Order: sequence, then C-alpha cells, then structure tokens
Amino acid sequence: MITLGWSGWQMGNRIEAGQSKAKAILDNVMQVIIGKRDSIELAVIALLSEGHLLIEDAPGVGKTVLARSLARSLDCTFKRIQFTSDMLPSDITGVSIYNQKTGDFEFRPGPVMAQIVLADEINRATPKVQSALLECMAERQISIDGVTHQMPNPFHILATQNPIEYEGTFPLPETQLDRFLIRISLGYPSVSDEITIMNQQQYQHPIKNLQAVATSSDLETLQTVVKDIYVDDLIKQYIADLVGATRNHPAIYLGASPRGSLALYRTAQARALLYGRDYVLPDDVKALAEPVLAHRIIVRATDSPRDRSGQDIIAKILESVPVPGASTN
Repeated sequence: MITLGWSGWQMGNRIEAGQSKAKAILDNVMQVIIGKRDSIELAVIALLSEGHLLIEDAPGVGKTVLARSLARSLDCTFKRIQFTSDMLPSDITGVSIYNQKTGDFEFRPGPVMAQIVLADEINRATPKVQSALLECMAERQISIDGVTHQMPNPFHILATQNPIEYEGTFPLPETQLDRFLIRISLGYPSVSDEITIMNQQQYQHPIKNLQAVATSSDLETLQTVVKDIYVDDLIKQYIADLVGATRNHPAIYLGASPRGSLALYRTAQARALLYGRDYVLPDDVKALAEPVLAHRIIVRATDSPRDRSGQDIIAKILESVPVPGASTN
C-alpha cells in the first residue's frame, strides 16, 4: 500500500486525511484571528494551491498577524521583510560577495530565500524593489550576477498592503498583482468579536503560544493531493466562460489572462479538498471567482472606482454566466 508523505496516511484515505490536515491549519489560525473564518479559508486555500497571497486592508485589522499565524502553523523556514521606500533589490534577493581567501564570489542569500516569506507593507517599496520579487514569485528562482538560484520548496509569499495609505506608497503594477493567486481583506470585527479580542490579549498575544500543526512535507503532500481532485469538463467550461466574460465586459479595459483561469481551476480543487470532496462543484468556482479574479482586471477609466469596483463587476459576471448542470456522462 502506497502511503502519503506523513506517517499512517494511506492513498485510499487521502481526501479524508488531507481535509483533516488542512482543517488543522485552519483551526490553528482561528485561535488567533477571531471571527474571520472565510478569509482564513481563502488563505489556507492559497497555500494548498501553491500560490501567493495578498492581504489588503486598513491598518490594524490583523493582516500581519494572519500572515504570521499561517507561518507559525507550518513548520517551515520563515523570514519577514519589512518594506520601506529606501530598500534596494539586493536587500531582498541577496548579493554575491568576493571572498579574498578562496578568490571566488560567494552568494549571500537574502530574506526571500525561505519557505514562507512575509512581505509586510509591500507597497511601501519602490517599483524597482517590487519587481525583484517577480522572478521568484513566477518562476521560483532568482538570478544574481548571471547565476540562477532555486527557491526552497514549498515557497509562498504572504504580502500585506494598506490600500488607503497613499502617502509614501507605490501601487503594485498589474504584472505583480497577477502573480498573487488570491487577494483577500479581513474587514473590521463585529462588536462581540472585538470584545473577545480584548479579553484574549489581556496579558499576552495568543500568537506567542501558537504551535505548528503541519510540516513542510505535509504541505507538499497536501498540494499533491489537491491536483488529484476531479474537475468535470462542464466545470472547466464554466471557468473559461467566467474568465472570458471579463475580457468582453464593457466596463473592463483589461480582462483576466489564462493565468486567471488556471488560478480559479486550482483553487477550486483546493476548496473541494478543504470541504472533504474529491470533486469540484460550481459553488467552489463561484466562491472563489472574486478573490481570484477581481485583482486581475483593470476597470475602464471612464468608470469611477468609487462607483464600480472589480469586485462588483465580478459579482455581475457571476449573475450573467449560466451555471452548468451535472454531466450526463
């Protein structure tokens, strides 16, 4: 009998075992982030889908804490990069330094060479520094002085940004946004949840006691199991129709690329696993369309962003594109 990456998990039970491990990560993070299960689910789905996560919201709502909680829940190497306007690309990727003893150049890796990287306030850095992340996000490698260095596996960037702080910030370009698999926001907590947060942090922050519940090997195995989730041809057609609709919508200047279709496909598989299924439903695609596609489209300049956002347009597209029925095969 073939076993999974973690001891005692047999192939016949891979969906049940995968769901159990994924929920363990979810429940672990929920010990720290109160009342935001939907957002945490999306964050876990991004990890299961081998993608990068962008957390965009107002200051103080828990963006950095969510990213740190995800990192602590996984027994992976972790580095944090606090982005500032005076950073250089080499501060992230690393540099080659001449060793006088050996007569050779030695590569000193930067903080991006970790399995989980927290890119805090990413839009505080200049476009030149932001672009230093493009190669490692898209190709899982960095090139320094003509030498290519592979990123560790697994490799995930969890980035945060404050959209309302325009002073001293540089908006992420479309090419960089497209590299993020999912974009989420947390929003303000309810009154009862805010009281719970105050009680919870009376003496110390709960993240200090958070323990890892999965290893890097567990995460790699989960990512492998996700790829085995069945996606019917009708579901694939539904995904293609949704993404295609973004390219023909009158309010959209630039629609989602095939990377958006692949992102929606993979995240739908991950959501199915999280819910204990070995097949994808249309509801999985509908639940993920906005966080996967909204940041990949550019709204026409004639439409005021205050009146029509990417989220609103995706919601309208979901209403207009027919949902497929069950396959007759």
